[in-house]
Parts: sequence; C-alpha cells; structure tokens
Amino acid sequence: MKLLVVGGGGREHAIIKKLRENPDVTEIFALPGNGGIAADATCVPIKATDIDAIADFAVRNRIDYAVVAPDDPLVLGCVNVLEAAGIPCFGPRAEAAVIEGSKVFAKDLMKKYGIPTARYESFSDAEEALAYLETVPAPIVVKADGLALGKGVIIAETRDEARAAVRSIMLDKKFGKSGSRVVIEEFLTGPEVSVLAFTDGKTLVPMVSSMDHKRAGDGDTGLNTGGMGTIAPNPYYTEEIARVCMETIFLPTIRAMNAEGRTFRGCLYFGLMLTPDGPKVIEYNCRFGDPETQVVLPLLESDLLTVMRATTDGTLDRTEVKFRSGSACCVVMASEGYPVAYEKGCPLTIPASVAPYVYVAGAAQKDGRLVASGGRVLGVTATADTLSGAIRTAYERVASIDFAKGFYRKDIGARALKAKGAQ
Repeated sequence: MKLLVVGGGGREHAIIKKLRENPDVTEIFALPGNGGIAADATCVPIKATDIDAIADFAVRNRIDYAVVAPDDPLVLGCVNVLEAAGIPCFGPRAEAAVIEGSKVFAKDLMKKYGIPTARYESFSDAEEALAYLETVPAPIVVKADGLALGKGVIIAETRDEARAAVRSIMLDKKFGKSGSRVVIEEFLTGPEVSVLAFTDGKTLVPMVSSMDHKRAGDGDTGLNTGGMGTIAPNPYYTEEIARVCMETIFLPTIRAMNAEGRTFRGCLYFGLMLTPDGPKVIEYNCRFGDPETQVVLPLLESDLLTVMRATTDGTLDRTEVKFRSGSACCVVMASEGYPVAYEKGCPLTIPASVAPYVYVAGAAQKDGRLVASGGRVLGVTATADTLSGAIRTAYERVASIDFAKGFYRKDIGARALKAKGAQ
C-alpha cells in the first residue's frame, strides 16, 4: 500500500514510524515532512494547507490511503477534498473538525447536550466582552475562537490581565481572524488529563491517557509552549474516572456530533480537568495531540493502519485496539529561546542506537547533516514496565544526543511519579 501523511512535525513522525510496522505498506509520502522524517518517508515540499496540491499529488501517485494529521488542513477541509478525489482518509471532514476550529461551536455544543465543561460566555464585540469581565472573578480564561497554533488560550490571573488579553485578541488581532470572537470562561482547578480516542462515528475506543508538560521551565515555570514532554498513562486517570468520562463526556460528544449532522471519524482528543465536581472538558482537538502521540503510539500493540482504516470504514466495533501495559515518557529537546526567539541551523547528532526512539519535530537537512529548524526540535521517547524506568531511559537517550544550542526540562514525569507515590 502507498500511504500519504499530511504534516511535518513530531506527531507525524510518530505516526509514520508506527505505520511502517505494517508489512503491507510499501511507501509513505510525507507532505511536507522534515529533515528527520526523511529517514522514514519520502518528503514532498507541499504545504499541509495547500489542499488542492495535496489532492493532485495523491491522485497522480495513486495513493491508497491518506492520514491528515494537523488541525489546519482538517479544518480547511483536506479530508473532504481527498475523499472527493477518491482517496480514503483518516481524519474528520471539515464539518466535524469545527469542534476544534471554533471554540464557540465546541462550548455551545457542550451546553446544548449537557456535557460538563466550564461556565462561559462568548462575544464578537470587544466592548461587550470587556464589560462582562467586570462581572466575573479572577482568574479568568480568555480564548480566541479559532486556531492559533496552540497559543490562543490565556489564563489571566487578574482582571487587568484579562482586559489586556481581550484587547490583544479582538482589537490588536494578535491571532488574525481567529480572534474575531472570544470565549470567556471560569478557571477550573484540578489535575489535567489528555485522552485521545479512535472513533468511526458510532464506536469510540479511548487510547492510553497521558500528561503533558506545557511550561518551558522546570517546576512548571516560564511561558506556555506547545508541550515540553509527556508521560503515559496519567496516574490521575483511574478506572473509575475513565468510566465516568465515557458515560458523561466521550459517548455524549459522539452522539451530539451525530445529532448535529457532523459525524466525527478519526482521532478525537479530549483535554480534561479532573475538578472537585468531576471531570470536565477543557478543550477538544480534532486530531492526535502533540507531544501526546509520541507516548501513546509506542504503547499501541495493535496495527495502527488497521485501526485507522476501521475508523474510515465504520468497522471499529469489530477491530482490536490493544495497548501494552507499562509506561512511556517523551522528553522534548527545544532550541534555546523557545517559545519566543530562537536560532536555527544548529547541528544535531543522534546516535544510531537512539534514532529509532527519536521523533523529529523541527529539523532540516543541510550539507548532509541534520540541523535544527524549529522551536521544538526532537521528542526523545522510551517505554518500560514502570514509569520511573521509562523516564530514566528517556533521559539517558537525551544525554547521548549532541544538540549544542538545545535545552530540555529535567523534570518530565516528576509530578506523575509523586502522584503515583501518593496513591
């Protein structure tokens, strides 16, 4: 089979490495891919948002199956266009991807169908939003409605910070059209959990839970990033909580989307907060999370392509989805200065013994060498029978990589180990 994977980051590299395990796969094209992905797929310099060019390439190269991984092309309708061209796909159509593409849509959906989430109001007028801020207590969460590279959510500790956030998003257009509307919601407290789930629109199968580490610095200090590392499973996500989430959040969401005529097929990501009042939805994503994918897929024992095709064909209820016991840890190596300003071009040397466990997020080939080309550059992963073992091995692999102008957090998984010790 000839496969096409849309995207070019660490998530896509993890997906490609897993897809390669299927013996029927003869070739994988990555559009656009990156310098590290090139070791595992044929990279083609077509942007992930150039949907017509992607469809043209897929038809000309007689692609048997496509995986659309990032949010932008999903929201823009890449799956719609590929399917219209006769290419079966993993991923939701645009009318379902709106669950991530519009936070107002997602919040209204949850309110309409009684799915637990934070109290909120949405606004398209900045003055009305600013007036509403005077009526709610801080901290306050301000969200741009549309996609904003994972940076459109601002947790304002004070009302002044909330006002500044609204002005930045709605008046200064910090995120462009994505900030035409905002959601202002209550600040929830409790452990955060990420749960990815395969679904064909009828059946939903959750994957192993995970815990992301968003802050740039140790001890959860510094600026928010796209994710500096993750572990799986999340110790806070117990069997009882999983049961409650299935009954009150996961299945109701699938039913709600069906009722709205927006059947969701692919990977639905649930960002959850385990509050004193029970689990609540912080956000939905219409695709695999990054870097959660880098710890979830290494624990998947079933064949990924078979599961993906089952979501497309509507046969997930007859398909085995099995995860191994044990734990996984991914440590992200980033360029110095990330997530603000960072230098590109620093050489990377990854030992051959470690390369199978490294997912390349932001690197290019230059003069036959791999060099850093992004903020988050590498995701170094390990699995083990225990969480402490996975963390230890991941950091041993990190230490073997030569990345002179890189940095990484030294405490990925520390919070999870503490939580496990307290149980």
